[in-house]
Amino acid sequence: MEASQLDNRLAQIEALREPILAAGDEAQEMRRLPDGIVAQLVDEGFFRFALPTELGGDDASSMDTITILEAMAAIDASVAWNVMLGSEINAMAAGGMEKEIAKSVFLDTPRVIMCGGGGPGTTPSRAERQEDGGVRVWAHATFISGCHNADWCFLLAPLMRGGEMETSDAGHPIVKLWMLPRDQWEIVDTWDVAGLRGSGSNDVKTEGGYVRPEHVDVDLVTIPPRHENPVFRMPVPLRLSYNKVAIALGVAKGALETFADLAQNKIPLLSSASLAHRPTAQYRMGEAMAQYRAARAFVMESMNAIEEELHAGAEVPGARTTQDARLACVHGANACMQVVDTLHNTAGTTGIRMHSPLERKLRDAHGCATHRWVSHPLYQDLGSIMLGHDPDPEYAGGLGGPTPK
Repeated sequence: MEASQLDNRLAQIEALREPILAAGDEAQEMRRLPDGIVAQLVDEGFFRFALPTELGGDDASSMDTITILEAMAAIDASVAWNVMLGSEINAMAAGGMEKEIAKSVFLDTPRVIMCGGGGPGTTPSRAERQEDGGVRVWAHATFISGCHNADWCFLLAPLMRGGEMETSDAGHPIVKLWMLPRDQWEIVDTWDVAGLRGSGSNDVKTEGGYVRPEHVDVDLVTIPPRHENPVFRMPVPLRLSYNKVAIALGVAKGALETFADLAQNKIPLLSSASLAHRPTAQYRMGEAMAQYRAARAFVMESMNAIEEELHAGAEVPGARTTQDARLACVHGANACMQVVDTLHNTAGTTGIRMHSPLERKLRDAHGCATHRWVSHPLYQDLGSIMLGHDPDPEYAGGLGGPTPK
């Protein structure tokens, strides 16, 4: 992505500040994004920026993606979370499609948005081949962010023949995310939460949903990749991690901006000067800014190392760079949560009022830091590697790792 393109994207976000703020407020009540802001974001190309240029996108790097999502999340995290998920799945799906299929999906229907992955549902899933070459799927998945906006959903299920799993030529069970159009699945209203409340991350289920024959072989990761951008050679867990930490960084950035404004204008009880004159507020502002910038620098440094390794000719990232990047994403999400906690506490009772932007940012920061791909239990996985234990597949370099959720 050219520097001028990135600057233009950031200018677009700033121009949309008021609509994003208004939509974020409405989304708190709806528990999903209003259709109006989704249409505006589609019009501006924000669900397409991570797609390759030949499919109508900006061919964003991982660092471009982080910068764009961070800027939007500084305004409202739920709006940015929907853009993050939709642009992420759009790009991953494009990377797993034959070029003619990708053109029909992304160029013939340029307003397309995808969702998928999620956690396991309440009943076992399964997929079965059909005589016409299609596949029917029975599945239930949780945490499908942006499902209300989506035209397609990827749902996980093993391919079965009777009571037995089908296997690949290498003898491995075939378990994959199947691409289903909107009329083949339904939304189950389960999303009633505090953090990221407007993200619409409900359950999705399908009872015999039909995967068209031309979409049966679509995968979210294909090696060798069909596109030159190094992001298409990154393991799925890493792609899901750097997208998530981008939102956390944005929430912290927005909290710092909000606190600075609040401190200039709030006169604490029994005080004659603004909060900005209190040494405690000054100390905590400096500390919080340092924590945010250090976390951001670690994320960008580690993702730059991944990109440089891939640009230099590596087919996939190595173990060390993968582990560094995953550690940076985990640290970033959790450090940003601490930044927002500190600022919220320093703001006093003003911060706890429901109309305060800091109150929502507190909830959103915690929501980001609980996500599977950046949550604090991953410190143990990464710390064990540093102490000499063998890495699990998702940290071993290459494309190993669990199915995206």
